[in-house]
Amino acid sequence: MSESAMQSPQEIDAAWQMFEDLGRENGMHFWWASDLMSFLGYESGNITNSPPIQRAMTACNALNVPIHESFCSEEREIDGRKYIDFKLSRFACYLVAMNADSRKERVARVQVYFAALAAQVQQYLEERESIDRVINREHIAQQEKILSGTVYRHGVENYALFRDAGYRGLYNRGISDLKKFKHVQEGSLLDFMGSAELAANIFRISQTTQKIENEDIRGQRPLETAAEKVGKIVRQAIKDAGGTMPEYLPPAEHINNVKKGLKEANRTFKKLDAPEKKPKQKKPS
Repeated sequence: MSESAMQSPQEIDAAWQMFEDLGRENGMHFWWASDLMSFLGYESGNITNSPPIQRAMTACNALNVPIHESFCSEEREIDGRKYIDFKLSRFACYLVAMNADSRKERVARVQVYFAALAAQVQQYLEERESIDRVINREHIAQQEKILSGTVYRHGVENYALFRDAGYRGLYNRGISDLKKFKHVQEGSLLDFMGSAELAANIFRISQTTQKIENEDIRGQRPLETAAEKVGKIVRQAIKDAGGTMPEYLPPAEHINNVKKGLKEANRTFKKLDAPEKKPKQKKPS
């Protein structure tokens, strides 16, 4: 957790009260997205296109948590002005807060609130990295589908060799050697990458697609050459920026474990807002 989020128990209590006071009841416990964003220090505007909201929805989708359960779109009227707002679940509020700017004081306070709320999943709640990984892993899956469709239209014959060429460019070694180097025994390397490494691969894949389409590259060997060349360009950019070469970035925890922890957070938050069940009345004898 960032230094700005290291706050006293009194500040955590204050964050709890401020956040809870924003909550509404109407058949369900919810928070208006516009109220939350204003509370976090964001100016009023198009809530539906707000980056923290959009990234939170992406994360929700990647976790296979139904969007309609956490982000309920509804028309709202304030001071005679009508606009589309979202009714947010507590979990949706958490995702929005974790994707907001932690340099804002209230954002940091709300992040502390959520971390303190569910100690059993605190490991995942404290780490913005967890959310970023889930979002970037989803984006890279989408980009790979686009690239795959592109290269098959352009005459690739062996996709495995084509994909390996891209890795050789970025990592100076193929997928098999890279797995051994990183001690990843099974599964996809992408599932063990941190958010920064995933971001580098998203850029590599998207730029490979663009190069192939722009230059109308066709055939197995030319496509492999293009993939490797783009990988080398991204590698050089990392080096020029003084970053760590991607092969030396340590493997992260498997993404499925991260998703499991975040889903557990969703279940925990749901229990907090579940309506109390009234005791069944005994039938008169």
